[in-house]
Amino acid sequence: MSRDPYAGLPALPRFFLTSTELVDGSPLPLAQVAAAQGGKELSPQLSWSGFPASTRSFAVTAYDPDAPTGSGFWHWAVADIPLAVTELPEGAGNGGPLPGTPLRNDSRSTAFAGANPPAGHGPHNYWFAVHALDVERLGLPADATPANLGFQLFLHGIGRATLRCPFEHR
Repeated sequence: MSRDPYAGLPALPRFFLTSTELVDGSPLPLAQVAAAQGGKELSPQLSWSGFPASTRSFAVTAYDPDAPTGSGFWHWAVADIPLAVTELPEGAGNGGPLPGTPLRNDSRSTAFAGANPPAGHGPHNYWFAVHALDVERLGLPADATPANLGFQLFLHGIGRATLRCPFEHR
């Protein structure tokens, strides 16, 4: 199993993240896998609760620290999700109703990019996270990357909830 990409950051209070598709530690469903590998490439349904009372907004990310890039691979990033939103339906990252500001992922698209690890590279762990923030808007520039978002999450994060799902292309 790969390292927890959040383990090296300051510890934050945990809250609850659930999904109708994802189960923490269980294999990633084909619905969240790239079409090139027989999947549907849909962002998963996510629901969260129990976040800190001082939360003002949320960000959602999907990240693969096992990608053979030296910096991992960002599959999805959405900033400035309003406090009133505590659920995203399946497919929200694929042109569905998406509150907040989607950022370009490492495929240079604002859509959710399904899991697509290289054949024979071994298991990859896909980390889906909801970040509770202490500001309503992060004020990211229009061309912000998930790395820009990550820096702002470090500065403004007050809670985090994660689900990890492995997938391997054989």
